[in-house]
Amino acid sequence: MTLMTDFRNAMAQLGSAITIITTDGPAGKYGFTASAVCSVTDEPPTLLICMNRSSFANSKFKENGVLCVNILSAHHRELSAVFANGKLRSDERFLHDNWQTLTTGAPVLTSAIASFDCTIGDCHEVGSHSIFYCPVQEIGFGQGEQGLVYFNRQYHTLAASL
Repeated sequence: MTLMTDFRNAMAQLGSAITIITTDGPAGKYGFTASAVCSVTDEPPTLLICMNRSSFANSKFKENGVLCVNILSAHHRELSAVFANGKLRSDERFLHDNWQTLTTGAPVLTSAIASFDCTIGDCHEVGSHSIFYCPVQEIGFGQGEQGLVYFNRQYHTLAASL
């Protein structure tokens, strides 16, 4: 095995929340499914989002300069697949579920567990990915007590415990 294969296999054991990352602006409306999202700091509230540089929408996100991180719940499995489908046009993806906007104008999934409306503050290119550092402008909370995570190359549901 190669180091890259070992790395991918080991990273498959690190569970991650499933999100849909969206943008809208002069370059148009785009979105993709992602699990590479994490907090950077809470003062100021900032997220880190990784996006493949070869993605059709990479330059569009950079041009728009805004994005929204929508955290998916268990009932969003099919929506996750829609936004991961490279064969669908961008406008077709947004025909699924309901969308609104907050401060930046990036699409916010109304049924998301939570949504982080962000500007793209900085971007670094590392290997195959663009790393966006995104100051949060507004947060929306939705409903759902069962989070959707990706672990060991499969979707899993996490139920809230008391």
